[in-house]
Amino acid sequence: MKNIFLSFIFILGLSEFAAAQEELVLTLPEVIDIASEQSIDAFRNKNMYLASYWEHRFYKAERLPSISLSSNPADFNRYSNSEYNFETNEDEFRLREYFNSEVSVSAVQNVSLTGGQVFLRSELGMIKNLGGDKNTSFNATPISIGFSQELNGYNRLKWQAKIEPLKFEKAKKEFIQDMEDLRVTSTSRFFGLINAQIQKNIAEMNYANADTLYRIGKGRFQVGTVTQDELLELELRLLNSEQALSVAQLGEKRAQARLNSFLGLPKETMIKCVVPSEIPELKIDPDQAIDEAIKNNPEILNHQQQKLQQDENVAIAKSERGLNTTLYAMYGLNKSAENFEDVYTEPDKSQVFSLGLNIPIVDWGRGKGRYSMAKSNREVALATIKQERIDFEQDIYQSVLEFNLQAGQVNTAAKADTVAQMGYNVTFQRFLIGKIDVTRLNIASNDQETARMAYLTRLRDYWSAYYRLRSLTLFDFENRKPLEADYDKLLEN
Repeated sequence: MKNIFLSFIFILGLSEFAAAQEELVLTLPEVIDIASEQSIDAFRNKNMYLASYWEHRFYKAERLPSISLSSNPADFNRYSNSEYNFETNEDEFRLREYFNSEVSVSAVQNVSLTGGQVFLRSELGMIKNLGGDKNTSFNATPISIGFSQELNGYNRLKWQAKIEPLKFEKAKKEFIQDMEDLRVTSTSRFFGLINAQIQKNIAEMNYANADTLYRIGKGRFQVGTVTQDELLELELRLLNSEQALSVAQLGEKRAQARLNSFLGLPKETMIKCVVPSEIPELKIDPDQAIDEAIKNNPEILNHQQQKLQQDENVAIAKSERGLNTTLYAMYGLNKSAENFEDVYTEPDKSQVFSLGLNIPIVDWGRGKGRYSMAKSNREVALATIKQERIDFEQDIYQSVLEFNLQAGQVNTAAKADTVAQMGYNVTFQRFLIGKIDVTRLNIASNDQETARMAYLTRLRDYWSAYYRLRSLTLFDFENRKPLEADYDKLLEN
Protein backbone atom coordinates (compact mmCIF):
# COMPACT_ATOMS: atom_id res chain seq x y z
CA MET A 1 0.00 0.00 0.00
CA LYS A 2 2.85 2.36 0.85
CA ASN A 3 4.54 1.69 -2.51
CA ILE A 4 1.28 2.41 -4.34
CA PHE A 5 0.92 5.72 -2.49
CA LEU A 6 4.51 6.73 -3.26
CA SER A 7 4.01 5.83 -6.92
CA PHE A 8 0.89 7.99 -7.03
CA ILE A 9 2.76 10.94 -5.51
CA PHE A 10 5.58 10.47 -8.02
CA ILE A 11 3.20 10.38 -10.99
CA LEU A 12 1.34 13.44 -9.66
CA GLY A 13 4.60 15.31 -9.26
CA LEU A 14 5.60 14.48 -12.82
CA SER A 15 2.24 15.69 -14.15
CA GLU A 16 2.53 18.97 -12.23
CA PHE A 17 6.08 19.46 -13.48
CA ALA A 18 4.94 18.81 -17.03
CA ALA A 19 2.08 21.27 -16.59
CA ALA A 20 4.48 23.85 -15.17
CA GLN A 21 6.74 23.36 -18.17
CA GLU A 22 3.88 23.53 -20.68
CA GLU A 23 4.83 25.64 -23.66
CA LEU A 24 2.67 28.56 -24.77
CA VAL A 25 2.66 29.36 -28.48
CA LEU A 26 1.87 33.06 -28.82
CA THR A 27 1.55 35.50 -31.70
CA LEU A 28 2.29 39.21 -31.41
CA PRO A 29 -1.42 40.19 -31.01
CA GLU A 30 -1.80 37.57 -28.27
CA VAL A 31 1.21 38.90 -26.39
CA ILE A 32 -0.23 42.42 -26.66
CA ASP A 33 -3.61 41.21 -25.33
CA ILE A 34 -2.01 39.51 -22.32
CA ALA A 35 0.11 42.58 -21.59
CA SER A 36 -2.97 44.81 -21.82
CA GLU A 37 -4.80 42.69 -19.25
CA GLN A 38 -2.28 41.67 -16.61
CA SER A 39 1.07 43.43 -16.99
CA ILE A 40 2.26 45.86 -14.33
CA ASP A 41 2.33 48.58 -17.01
CA ALA A 42 -1.39 48.05 -17.71
CA PHE A 43 -2.10 48.15 -13.96
CA ARG A 44 -0.20 51.42 -13.63
CA ASN A 45 -1.94 52.96 -16.67
CA LYS A 46 -5.37 52.06 -15.30
CA ASN A 47 -4.71 53.50 -11.85
CA MET A 48 -3.19 56.69 -13.25
CA TYR A 49 -6.42 57.21 -15.19
CA LEU A 50 -8.54 56.42 -12.11
CA ALA A 51 -6.59 58.98 -10.09
CA SER A 52 -7.40 61.61 -12.71
CA TYR A 53 -11.02 60.47 -12.79
CA TRP A 54 -11.49 60.93 -9.02
CA GLU A 55 -9.67 64.26 -9.16
CA HIS A 56 -12.21 65.37 -11.76
CA ARG A 57 -15.07 64.05 -9.62
CA PHE A 58 -13.73 66.10 -6.71
CA TYR A 59 -13.71 69.21 -8.92
CA LYS A 60 -17.34 68.62 -9.98
CA ALA A 61 -18.44 67.94 -6.40
CA GLU A 62 -16.87 71.22 -5.29
CA ARG A 63 -19.30 73.06 -7.57
CA LEU A 64 -22.35 71.42 -5.97
CA PRO A 65 -24.00 72.45 -2.68
CA SER A 66 -22.41 70.94 0.42
CA ILE A 67 -24.37 70.23 3.58
CA SER A 68 -22.62 69.60 6.88
CA LEU A 69 -23.53 69.02 10.50
CA SER A 70 -21.26 70.21 13.27
CA SER A 71 -21.87 69.61 16.94
CA ASN A 72 -20.26 69.99 20.33
CA PRO A 73 -22.66 67.87 22.40
CA ALA A 74 -20.86 68.11 25.73
CA ASP A 75 -18.60 70.90 27.02
CA PHE A 76 -18.12 70.96 30.81
CA ASN A 77 -16.13 73.77 32.50
CA ARG A 78 -15.16 74.17 36.15
CA TYR A 79 -12.77 77.02 36.97
CA SER A 80 -12.12 79.95 39.30
CA ASN A 81 -12.47 83.44 37.93
CA SER A 82 -11.55 86.83 39.37
CA GLU A 83 -14.60 89.07 39.84
CA TYR A 84 -15.30 92.43 41.55
CA ASN A 85 -17.67 92.33 44.52
CA PHE A 86 -19.64 95.59 44.57
CA GLU A 87 -20.87 94.94 48.11
CA THR A 88 -17.40 94.61 49.65
CA ASN A 89 -15.69 96.77 47.05
CA GLU A 90 -13.06 94.03 46.56
CA ASP A 91 -11.83 91.63 43.89
CA GLU A 92 -12.34 87.97 44.75
CA PHE A 93 -12.17 84.56 43.09
CA ARG A 94 -15.39 82.72 42.50
CA LEU A 95 -15.91 79.17 41.33
CA ARG A 96 -17.74 78.84 38.05
CA GLU A 97 -19.31 75.61 36.74
CA TYR A 98 -21.34 75.29 33.58
CA PHE A 99 -22.32 72.75 30.93
CA ASN A 100 -22.49 73.83 27.28
CA SER A 101 -23.95 72.03 24.23
CA GLU A 102 -24.44 73.25 20.67
CA VAL A 103 -25.30 71.95 17.18
CA SER A 104 -25.51 73.56 13.75
CA VAL A 105 -26.43 72.60 10.20
CA SER A 106 -25.06 74.56 7.26
CA ALA A 107 -25.33 74.45 3.47
CA VAL A 108 -22.74 76.15 1.26
CA GLN A 109 -22.89 76.82 -2.48
CA ASN A 110 -19.93 78.18 -4.45
CA VAL A 111 -20.88 80.81 -7.01
CA SER A 112 -18.86 80.14 -10.17
CA LEU A 113 -19.78 83.44 -11.79
CA THR A 114 -18.20 85.59 -9.08
CA GLY A 115 -16.06 83.15 -7.09
CA GLY A 116 -17.96 83.86 -3.87
CA GLN A 117 -20.01 81.69 -1.53
CA VAL A 118 -23.69 81.68 -0.50
CA PHE A 119 -24.50 79.87 2.73
CA LEU A 120 -27.51 78.91 4.86
CA ARG A 121 -27.13 78.06 8.53
CA SER A 122 -29.28 76.94 11.47
CA GLU A 123 -27.87 76.84 15.01
CA LEU A 124 -29.01 75.81 18.48
CA GLY A 125 -27.09 76.16 21.75
CA MET A 126 -27.70 75.49 25.44
CA ILE A 127 -25.84 76.65 28.58
CA LYS A 128 -26.63 75.25 32.02
CA ASN A 129 -25.10 76.96 35.06
CA LEU A 130 -24.15 74.26 37.58
CA GLY A 131 -23.43 76.71 40.41
CA GLY A 132 -25.40 79.56 41.97
CA ASP A 133 -29.00 79.64 40.78
CA LYS A 134 -28.39 76.70 38.38
CA ASN A 135 -30.35 78.40 35.61
CA THR A 136 -30.49 77.13 32.01
CA SER A 137 -30.64 79.26 28.88
CA PHE A 138 -31.09 78.45 25.19
CA ASN A 139 -30.05 80.34 22.09
CA ALA A 140 -31.28 79.53 18.57
CA THR A 141 -30.69 80.88 15.11
CA PRO A 142 -33.45 79.15 13.12
CA ILE A 143 -32.21 80.47 9.81
CA SER A 144 -29.48 82.75 8.56
CA ILE A 145 -28.36 83.43 5.02
CA GLY A 146 -25.09 85.00 4.02
CA PHE A 147 -22.73 85.81 1.21
CA SER A 148 -18.96 86.23 1.12
CA GLN A 149 -16.95 87.52 -1.82
CA GLU A 150 -13.41 88.66 -2.55
CA LEU A 151 -13.35 91.68 -4.84
CA ASN A 152 -9.72 91.54 -5.98
CA GLY A 153 -10.46 90.44 -9.56
CA TYR A 154 -9.28 86.81 -9.34
CA ASN A 155 -11.95 84.13 -9.58
CA ARG A 156 -10.53 80.70 -8.72
CA LEU A 157 -13.70 78.88 -9.75
CA LYS A 158 -13.70 80.48 -13.20
CA TRP A 159 -10.16 79.29 -13.90
CA GLN A 160 -10.96 75.82 -12.58
CA ALA A 161 -13.91 75.64 -14.98
CA LYS A 162 -11.49 76.26 -17.85
CA ILE A 163 -8.61 74.03 -16.74
CA GLU A 164 -10.12 71.01 -14.96
CA PRO A 165 -12.25 69.63 -17.85
CA LEU A 166 -9.22 70.03 -20.11
CA LYS A 167 -7.06 68.10 -17.63
CA PHE A 168 -9.55 65.24 -17.51
CA GLU A 169 -9.86 65.07 -21.28
CA LYS A 170 -6.07 64.97 -21.45
CA ALA A 171 -6.02 62.11 -18.92
CA LYS A 172 -8.43 60.10 -21.08
CA LYS A 173 -6.23 60.63 -24.14
CA GLU A 174 -3.12 59.79 -22.13
CA PHE A 175 -4.65 56.48 -21.08
CA ILE A 176 -5.17 55.50 -24.72
CA GLN A 177 -1.66 56.66 -25.56
CA ASP A 178 -0.19 54.67 -22.67
CA MET A 179 -1.94 51.55 -23.95
CA GLU A 180 -0.43 52.13 -27.38
CA ASP A 181 2.98 52.62 -25.79
CA LEU A 182 2.35 49.27 -24.10
CA ARG A 183 2.03 47.77 -27.58
CA VAL A 184 5.42 49.21 -28.50
CA THR A 185 6.98 47.68 -25.38
CA SER A 186 5.24 44.35 -26.04
CA THR A 187 6.62 44.34 -29.57
CA SER A 188 10.13 44.95 -28.26
CA ARG A 189 9.91 42.12 -25.68
CA PHE A 190 8.23 39.79 -28.21
CA PHE A 191 10.91 40.23 -30.85
CA GLY A 192 13.59 40.13 -28.17
CA LEU A 193 12.54 36.56 -27.38
CA ILE A 194 12.14 35.70 -31.08
CA ASN A 195 15.68 36.89 -31.79
CA ALA A 196 17.01 34.87 -28.87
CA GLN A 197 15.10 31.75 -29.97
CA ILE A 198 16.22 32.11 -33.60
CA GLN A 199 19.81 32.65 -32.50
CA LYS A 200 19.59 29.51 -30.38
CA ASN A 201 18.11 27.53 -33.29
CA ILE A 202 20.86 28.79 -35.59
CA ALA A 203 23.47 27.91 -32.96
CA GLU A 204 22.02 24.39 -32.61
CA MET A 205 22.02 23.91 -36.37
CA ASN A 206 25.54 25.29 -36.67
CA TYR A 207 26.74 22.98 -33.90
CA ALA A 208 25.10 19.94 -35.52
CA ASN A 209 26.54 20.87 -38.92
CA ALA A 210 29.97 21.56 -37.45
CA ASP A 211 29.96 18.19 -35.69
CA THR A 212 28.91 16.42 -38.91
CA LEU A 213 31.53 18.25 -40.96
CA TYR A 214 34.24 17.53 -38.42
CA ARG A 215 33.45 13.81 -38.51
CA ILE A 216 33.47 13.86 -42.30
CA GLY A 217 36.69 15.85 -42.26
CA LYS A 218 38.40 13.30 -40.03
CA GLY A 219 37.44 10.54 -42.44
CA ARG A 220 38.71 12.48 -45.44
CA PHE A 221 41.89 13.40 -43.59
CA GLN A 222 42.64 9.69 -43.19
CA VAL A 223 42.34 9.13 -46.94
CA GLY A 224 44.26 12.33 -47.75
CA THR A 225 41.51 14.42 -49.36
CA VAL A 226 41.52 17.00 -46.53
CA THR A 227 44.65 18.70 -45.28
CA GLN A 228 45.55 19.03 -41.61
CA ASP A 229 44.95 22.79 -41.77
CA GLU A 230 41.43 22.23 -43.04
CA LEU A 231 40.77 19.62 -40.36
CA LEU A 232 41.97 22.01 -37.66
CA GLU A 233 39.71 24.69 -39.09
CA LEU A 234 36.77 22.27 -38.89
CA GLU A 235 37.65 21.41 -35.30
CA LEU A 236 37.91 25.12 -34.40
CA ARG A 237 34.53 25.69 -36.03
CA LEU A 238 33.05 22.92 -33.86
CA LEU A 239 34.50 24.43 -30.66
CA ASN A 240 33.27 27.90 -31.57
CA SER A 241 29.82 26.52 -32.40
CA GLU A 242 29.64 24.79 -29.04
CA GLN A 243 30.55 27.99 -27.25
CA ALA A 244 28.07 30.01 -29.33
CA LEU A 245 25.34 27.49 -28.49
CA SER A 246 25.93 27.96 -24.74
CA VAL A 247 25.75 31.75 -25.11
CA ALA A 248 22.58 31.51 -27.22
CA GLN A 249 20.88 29.21 -24.69
CA LEU A 250 21.64 31.67 -21.89
CA GLY A 251 20.37 34.57 -24.03
CA GLU A 252 17.10 32.73 -24.67
CA LYS A 253 16.58 32.15 -20.94
CA ARG A 254 17.15 35.82 -20.20
CA ALA A 255 14.76 36.96 -22.95
CA GLN A 256 12.18 34.43 -21.74
CA ALA A 257 12.46 35.71 -18.16
CA ARG A 258 12.06 39.34 -19.31
CA LEU A 259 8.93 38.52 -21.32
CA ASN A 260 7.42 36.42 -18.50
CA SER A 261 8.04 39.22 -16.01
CA PHE A 262 6.54 41.81 -18.36
CA LEU A 263 3.41 39.73 -19.00
CA GLY A 264 2.97 38.79 -15.34
CA LEU A 265 3.34 35.06 -16.07
CA PRO A 266 4.96 32.46 -13.77
CA LYS A 267 8.69 32.17 -14.28
CA GLU A 268 8.30 28.49 -15.25
CA THR A 269 6.16 29.38 -18.28
CA MET A 270 7.83 28.64 -21.59
CA ILE A 271 6.73 30.80 -24.50
CA LYS A 272 7.36 30.08 -28.15
CA CYS A 273 6.83 33.18 -30.27
CA VAL A 274 5.36 32.86 -33.75
CA VAL A 275 7.10 35.11 -36.26
CA PRO A 276 4.50 37.35 -38.00
CA SER A 277 4.13 36.13 -41.56
CA GLU A 278 2.19 39.10 -42.90
CA ILE A 279 2.16 42.85 -42.50
CA PRO A 280 -0.74 45.17 -43.38
CA GLU A 281 -0.50 46.98 -46.68
CA LEU A 282 -0.54 50.58 -45.47
CA LYS A 283 0.54 53.81 -47.04
CA ILE A 284 -0.04 56.65 -44.59
CA ASP A 285 -0.43 60.25 -45.71
CA PRO A 286 1.80 62.52 -43.54
CA ASP A 287 -0.68 65.41 -43.63
CA GLN A 288 -3.51 63.16 -42.47
CA ALA A 289 -1.35 61.81 -39.65
CA ILE A 290 -0.56 65.36 -38.50
CA ASP A 291 -4.23 66.34 -38.62
CA GLU A 292 -5.24 63.31 -36.56
CA ALA A 293 -2.46 63.97 -34.05
CA ILE A 294 -3.60 67.58 -33.59
CA LYS A 295 -7.15 66.35 -32.94
CA ASN A 296 -6.27 63.42 -30.67
CA ASN A 297 -2.82 63.65 -29.12
CA PRO A 298 -2.82 64.63 -25.42
CA GLU A 299 0.26 66.79 -25.97
CA ILE A 300 -1.92 69.31 -27.81
CA LEU A 301 -4.28 69.44 -24.82
CA ASN A 302 -1.25 69.80 -22.57
CA HIS A 303 -0.19 72.87 -24.53
CA GLN A 304 -3.65 74.39 -24.06
CA GLN A 305 -3.53 73.61 -20.35
CA GLN A 306 -0.11 75.25 -20.00
CA LYS A 307 -1.38 78.40 -21.70
CA LEU A 308 -4.38 78.62 -19.38
CA GLN A 309 -2.23 78.02 -16.30
CA GLN A 310 0.15 80.79 -17.34
CA ASP A 311 -2.82 83.14 -17.85
CA GLU A 312 -4.09 82.16 -14.41
CA ASN A 313 -0.69 82.93 -12.83
CA VAL A 314 -0.78 86.38 -14.42
CA ALA A 315 -4.31 86.95 -13.09
CA ILE A 316 -3.22 85.94 -9.58
CA ALA A 317 -0.22 88.25 -9.65
CA LYS A 318 -2.35 91.09 -10.96
CA SER A 319 -4.93 90.63 -8.18
CA GLU A 320 -2.23 90.79 -5.49
CA ARG A 321 -0.61 94.01 -6.60
CA GLY A 322 -3.37 96.47 -5.66
CA LEU A 323 -6.48 96.92 -3.53
CA ASN A 324 -7.73 93.73 -1.90
CA THR A 325 -11.36 93.90 -0.78
CA THR A 326 -13.50 91.31 1.01
CA LEU A 327 -17.27 91.54 1.34
CA TYR A 328 -19.24 89.60 3.96
CA ALA A 329 -22.98 89.97 4.58
CA MET A 330 -25.45 87.90 6.60
CA TYR A 331 -29.09 88.20 7.59
CA GLY A 332 -30.79 85.88 10.07
CA LEU A 333 -33.19 85.35 12.95
CA ASN A 334 -31.99 84.85 16.50
CA LYS A 335 -33.46 84.54 19.99
CA SER A 336 -32.40 83.56 23.51
CA ALA A 337 -34.73 82.16 26.17
CA GLU A 338 -34.70 80.19 29.39
CA ASN A 339 -37.12 77.62 27.97
CA PHE A 340 -36.42 75.56 24.86
CA GLU A 341 -39.90 76.05 23.39
CA ASP A 342 -39.53 79.82 23.55
CA VAL A 343 -36.37 80.17 21.44
CA TYR A 344 -38.30 79.54 18.21
CA THR A 345 -41.15 81.91 19.09
CA GLU A 346 -40.99 85.37 17.50
CA PRO A 347 -37.22 85.43 16.98
CA ASP A 348 -35.41 88.75 16.60
CA LYS A 349 -33.68 89.93 13.46
CA SER A 350 -29.90 89.85 13.24
CA GLN A 351 -27.69 91.35 10.55
CA VAL A 352 -23.96 91.29 9.89
CA PHE A 353 -22.18 93.31 7.23
CA SER A 354 -18.44 93.77 6.89
CA LEU A 355 -16.20 95.23 4.24
CA GLY A 356 -12.52 94.47 4.57
CA LEU A 357 -9.83 96.52 2.86
CA ASN A 358 -6.17 95.73 2.40
CA ILE A 359 -4.34 98.57 0.68
CA PRO A 360 -0.56 98.27 0.20
CA ILE A 361 1.04 101.64 0.87
CA VAL A 362 4.71 100.75 0.46
CA ASP A 363 5.73 97.29 -0.79
CA TRP A 364 8.98 98.37 -2.49
CA GLY A 365 7.73 97.16 -5.89
CA ARG A 366 7.11 93.54 -4.87
CA GLY A 367 3.58 93.41 -6.32
CA LYS A 368 4.70 95.00 -9.57
CA GLY A 369 7.68 92.63 -9.69
CA ARG A 370 5.53 89.53 -9.23
CA TYR A 371 3.16 90.71 -11.94
CA SER A 372 5.99 91.46 -14.37
CA MET A 373 7.65 88.14 -13.59
CA ALA A 374 4.38 86.26 -14.22
CA LYS A 375 3.99 87.97 -17.61
CA SER A 376 7.59 87.17 -18.56
CA ASN A 377 7.13 83.51 -17.55
CA ARG A 378 4.03 83.38 -19.70
CA GLU A 379 5.90 84.71 -22.72
CA VAL A 380 8.67 82.14 -22.23
CA ALA A 381 6.10 79.35 -21.87
CA LEU A 382 4.27 80.44 -25.02
CA ALA A 383 7.51 80.47 -27.00
CA THR A 384 8.41 77.02 -25.68
CA ILE A 385 4.98 75.67 -26.58
CA LYS A 386 5.28 77.10 -30.10
CA GLN A 387 8.63 75.39 -30.61
CA GLU A 388 7.33 72.11 -29.15
CA ARG A 389 4.41 72.25 -31.58
CA ILE A 390 6.79 72.63 -34.52
CA ASP A 391 8.96 69.75 -33.30
CA PHE A 392 5.86 67.64 -32.66
CA GLU A 393 4.56 68.00 -36.21
CA GLN A 394 8.02 67.44 -37.66
CA ASP A 395 8.43 64.26 -35.61
CA ILE A 396 5.16 62.88 -36.95
CA TYR A 397 6.05 63.79 -40.51
CA GLN A 398 9.42 62.04 -40.30
CA SER A 399 7.90 59.03 -38.52
CA VAL A 400 5.36 58.59 -41.32
CA LEU A 401 8.04 58.78 -44.01
CA GLU A 402 10.14 56.20 -42.19
CA PHE A 403 7.17 53.89 -41.67
CA ASN A 404 6.19 54.04 -45.35
CA LEU A 405 9.67 52.69 -46.17
CA GLN A 406 9.46 49.85 -43.66
CA ALA A 407 7.14 47.59 -45.69
CA GLY A 408 9.51 47.57 -48.66
CA GLN A 409 12.46 46.85 -46.40
CA VAL A 410 10.61 43.94 -44.78
CA ASN A 411 9.83 42.41 -48.18
CA THR A 412 13.40 42.85 -49.35
CA ALA A 413 14.79 41.34 -46.15
CA ALA A 414 12.38 38.38 -46.48
CA LYS A 415 13.64 37.69 -50.02
CA ALA A 416 17.24 38.01 -48.87
CA ASP A 417 16.55 35.55 -46.04
CA THR A 418 15.08 33.02 -48.49
CA VAL A 419 17.97 33.42 -50.93
CA ALA A 420 20.58 33.09 -48.17
CA GLN A 421 18.89 29.94 -46.84
CA MET A 422 18.81 28.37 -50.30
CA GLY A 423 22.43 29.40 -50.90
CA TYR A 424 23.59 27.80 -47.67
CA ASN A 425 21.75 24.55 -48.44
CA VAL A 426 23.37 24.35 -51.88
CA THR A 427 26.81 25.18 -50.47
CA PHE A 428 26.43 22.59 -47.70
CA GLN A 429 25.52 19.86 -50.17
CA ARG A 430 28.43 20.81 -52.45
CA PHE A 431 30.78 20.64 -49.47
CA LEU A 432 29.54 17.16 -48.61
CA ILE A 433 30.53 15.93 -52.09
CA GLY A 434 33.85 17.76 -51.93
CA LYS A 435 33.18 20.45 -54.52
CA ILE A 436 34.03 23.46 -52.26
CA ASP A 437 36.26 24.10 -49.28
CA VAL A 438 35.50 25.04 -45.66
CA THR A 439 36.01 28.78 -46.21
CA ARG A 440 33.18 28.96 -48.72
CA LEU A 441 30.93 27.03 -46.36
CA ASN A 442 31.68 29.41 -43.50
CA ILE A 443 30.88 32.41 -45.67
CA ALA A 444 27.54 30.89 -46.70
CA SER A 445 26.71 30.12 -43.05
CA ASN A 446 27.49 33.68 -41.96
CA ASP A 447 25.41 35.09 -44.83
CA GLN A 448 22.48 32.90 -43.79
CA GLU A 449 22.63 34.04 -40.14
CA THR A 450 23.01 37.71 -41.12
CA ALA A 451 20.05 37.58 -43.52
CA ARG A 452 17.81 35.86 -40.97
CA MET A 453 18.56 38.36 -38.20
CA ALA A 454 18.20 41.28 -40.62
CA TYR A 455 14.71 40.05 -41.56
CA LEU A 456 13.65 39.83 -37.91
CA THR A 457 15.07 43.30 -37.27
CA ARG A 458 13.05 44.74 -40.15
CA LEU A 459 9.89 43.06 -38.84
CA ARG A 460 10.48 44.47 -35.37
CA ASP A 461 11.13 47.95 -36.76
CA TYR A 462 7.96 47.80 -38.84
CA TRP A 463 5.64 46.89 -35.96
CA SER A 464 7.36 49.25 -33.54
CA ALA A 465 7.02 52.12 -36.01
CA TYR A 466 3.39 51.25 -36.68
CA TYR A 467 2.38 51.22 -33.00
CA ARG A 468 4.40 54.36 -32.33
CA LEU A 469 2.43 56.15 -35.08
CA ARG A 470 -0.79 54.96 -33.45
CA SER A 471 0.49 56.32 -30.15
CA LEU A 472 1.31 59.71 -31.68
CA THR A 473 -1.96 60.09 -33.59
CA LEU A 474 -4.35 57.94 -31.49
CA PHE A 475 -5.73 56.80 -34.82
CA ASP A 476 -6.34 53.28 -36.20
CA PHE A 477 -5.03 53.49 -39.76
CA GLU A 478 -6.23 49.97 -40.66
CA ASN A 479 -9.87 50.61 -39.69
CA ARG A 480 -9.73 54.33 -40.45
CA LYS A 481 -11.09 55.57 -37.10
CA PRO A 482 -9.80 57.20 -33.90
CA LEU A 483 -8.71 54.90 -31.09
CA GLU A 484 -11.13 54.55 -28.19
CA ALA A 485 -11.24 53.05 -24.70
CA ASP A 486 -14.01 51.62 -22.54
CA TYR A 487 -13.70 53.96 -19.56
CA ASP A 488 -16.81 52.58 -17.85
CA LYS A 489 -15.19 49.13 -17.71
CA LEU A 490 -12.21 50.61 -15.88
CA LEU A 491 -14.53 51.82 -13.13
CA GLU A 492 -16.22 48.43 -12.70
CA ASN A 493 -13.17 46.58 -11.38
